[in-house]
Amino acid sequence: MISAEVIRGYVDVLVLESLLDEPSYGYAISKRIEQLAQGEYELKETTLYSALRRLEKSGAIASFKGSETHGRARTYYRLTDAGRASYRDKVEEWYRTVDLIRRFIRDIPESTASSQQQGA
Repeated sequence: MISAEVIRGYVDVLVLESLLDEPSYGYAISKRIEQLAQGEYELKETTLYSALRRLEKSGAIASFKGSETHGRARTYYRLTDAGRASYRDKVEEWYRTVDLIRRFIRDIPESTASSQQQGA
């Protein structure tokens, strides 16, 4: 499982990606992220709703009331033009970040990694 700390700066990207094709609501966004993560990352509900509030405040997404479910209307979120631009910018930034970090990653020869694990 990938730690939440590693993903923290990219939660907005996960949420924005979930809204690229159509509006959605919190639970469905969470399920999409869970599905795409394939068990390698779990988005906590508080993290999701903090991201939704932050993205709405920045103008990247807009909320609206949808159909009633169990007596109350669901809040749906849709991507705005600013949100699409933000998504593109964040994806570009991601690729630059991967390129930068890759410069600092060395492959450890298998025999060295095995002996270090045995000695630990």
